[in-house]
Amino acid sequence: MKPRVSALVAMARNRVIGSNNALPWHLPPDLKRFKLLTMGHPIIMGRKTYESIGRPLPGRISIIITRQADYEVPGAIVVDSLAQALHAGGGKAQEHANAGSMAEGEAFVIGGAEIFRQALPLCDRIYITEIQADFEGDVLFPEFNMEEWIETSRERCRWDGEGDGGGLDYHFVVLDRKSDKKNGSPSEPPLSRPSKLSLTPPLP
Repeated sequence: MKPRVSALVAMARNRVIGSNNALPWHLPPDLKRFKLLTMGHPIIMGRKTYESIGRPLPGRISIIITRQADYEVPGAIVVDSLAQALHAGGGKAQEHANAGSMAEGEAFVIGGAEIFRQALPLCDRIYITEIQADFEGDVLFPEFNMEEWIETSRERCRWDGEGDGGGLDYHFVVLDRKSDKKNGSPSEPPLSRPSKLSLTPPLP
């Protein structure tokens, strides 16, 4: 079975997903959900998103998309297109599924905005943390046609904050693509630059 491709995003009510290369909010339950969903799976991201994280995440296969030909990250796969990333991620996701005797593997696209824009037409599922407030920011999640999706799960939650932080309402939402609305499939990855996997362990 072909591995599922999913987008995973936390966004504010006004679609903000980032500010100055960082999250504009502090929401530990969202970080916990991110870890729970992605552990053991490939995560696909642009270079800026990777640099905002700062290192390959433990227990996951980091696939970084960049046009910088000499960009290398110990312990990560570096590619130059979304097609290459999905090709590499799909293979790794299926390996993980087979190892765990699961019927279906899953690769996660985690940003940034341009990577989301390119990937959404190819995604089978979107996991959204809907922050029930507006935030200032310089990165927005792209618009998409809700008629192509069906909401299969919604969990309403509240984080009461820590210290002087205020409370924050948020929803964990899952959207699945309607079966007749898939917009094609990724093209074969270009041969100009093979995927690179550095076997040097990442720095602690």
